[in-house]
Amino acid sequence: MAGPSPERRSSSGVVRRWWLSGWVAAVAVVPLLTSPPSSSDLVGSALLLLAAWVLSPRFFPTSPSDRDARRLAWETGVPVVYWRPGCSYCLRLRIALGRTGNRAIWVDVTRDPAASARVRAANSGDETVPTVFVGDSATTNPRPAWVRERLPRR
Repeated sequence: MAGPSPERRSSSGVVRRWWLSGWVAAVAVVPLLTSPPSSSDLVGSALLLLAAWVLSPRFFPTSPSDRDARRLAWETGVPVVYWRPGCSYCLRLRIALGRTGNRAIWVDVTRDPAASARVRAANSGDETVPTVFVGDSATTNPRPAWVRERLPRR
């Protein structure tokens, strides 16, 4: 019997990420509602709310399959960024790109074995992320400015 479809796995992953973000946001807000907040409460809550946003699916868009990402990149000329949740270098790249990062195609290597295989093939067998493909050319852990230069203008 076949396992769950990629759409199903992707959907449940998004739900899990929203639950985590919601939980972190609740932890940030509850102390502010239960007593008069001090300045340290406000700073702590602000940091937790920022963490909730970074952990949310809004920060890293829904990940297409490697096959779909390659097709879309070929049709549009957009870079494909392979990333992994919890990767500090991926997070740094995403933050540095800001809203322009939405123009790239972000593929989570933990969700698609083909994506993982493509990254390993480009990195001598290592699953090193972020790895960015522009056409057939791969660059590992690129500077944000390098990626930004290759994104389409709006």
